[in-house]
Amino acid sequence: MAGIAISIYLTAVHYAGTPLACPTGGVVNCEAVLSSQYALIPGTHLPTAASGIVWFAVSAVLWLRPFGVVHAVWSGIGLLTVLYLLFVEIVRLGTICLWCTAAHVLVVVIFLIAIT
Repeated sequence: MAGIAISIYLTAVHYAGTPLACPTGGVVNCEAVLSSQYALIPGTHLPTAASGIVWFAVSAVLWLRPFGVVHAVWSGIGLLTVLYLLFVEIVRLGTICLWCTAAHVLVVVIFLIAIT
């Protein structure tokens, strides 16, 4: 549920155009990450945070069922996405978004639980 909340917040801020509750200078700069070309799903005008809403919602539904291959695969897809987004943040943009990092940590935790 925390992942859904973070993703909704980031999506709402994107559409509202309001400032984020996050530092904007130095290595931590949510605004730089979320206003970059990587902040949109390619070929759309949808923020990547919107896909986070969907991913976390599906994960929540999967919690209602016994763990299995489907949950492991779904969480693996999330983990691969997080690795790509971390690459973008660190290598391409040279900055980190705290809100994104919180969502990334939740994805890693879900993945670790799913594979155990």
